[in-house]
Amino acid sequence: MLGIEVAKVIRLSKDPVQACLGFLEENPTDLIVLAVHQHKGRMRWLGKSVGKPIARGAGQMTLFTPHGVEGFVSRQDGSISLRNILIPVTIKPRPQPSVEAAARLIRSLQLPAGTVTLLHVGPTAEMPALTLPKDTDWTWNRVAKLGEPTDTILRTATELPADLIVMATDGPEGFLDALRGTTSERVLRKARCPVANLPVGSMLG
Repeated sequence: MLGIEVAKVIRLSKDPVQACLGFLEENPTDLIVLAVHQHKGRMRWLGKSVGKPIARGAGQMTLFTPHGVEGFVSRQDGSISLRNILIPVTIKPRPQPSVEAAARLIRSLQLPAGTVTLLHVGPTAEMPALTLPKDTDWTWNRVAKLGEPTDTILRTATELPADLIVMATDGPEGFLDALRGTTSERVLRKARCPVANLPVGSMLG
């Protein structure tokens, strides 16, 4: 339906991380998709030394799908149910790459009209300036809320309800630090929809 071919690749290696990174070096990728187990407050793939090194080493946009969450692509017929995207925005890291990545996703998948919510946790006056795309039929809403960042992001995701959360990070080092225990990691731990982490500077599409 989308003109995307699917191939199963098997590599013989004792090191799954190096096998994956080697494949990614040989086959440039726009998006990495990883499944994670939100188990007893920890994400098994991130905590064990497989998913985290892959995400860090590749430095590309990584889509984490929590175990038990269907995601926005139907396994039955490949149809896409992506109508609400949530993008938390702060001064640092720069939020503009997340906006551009979401716009490319919308265009690439030829998605019907939906809503992107740009959420700033803090006073309205401190919301960073953003350049919004004009070539999609989607509505782009700016929202500011006060509260603890993780709880506010998760609560807003539930209220929408969000089909996808897109979060920018400072790059490989900032990405790793974020996954260890800051807002990104806590959102990943409790989100009930896929979460895309975008190292600033990476591209999608």
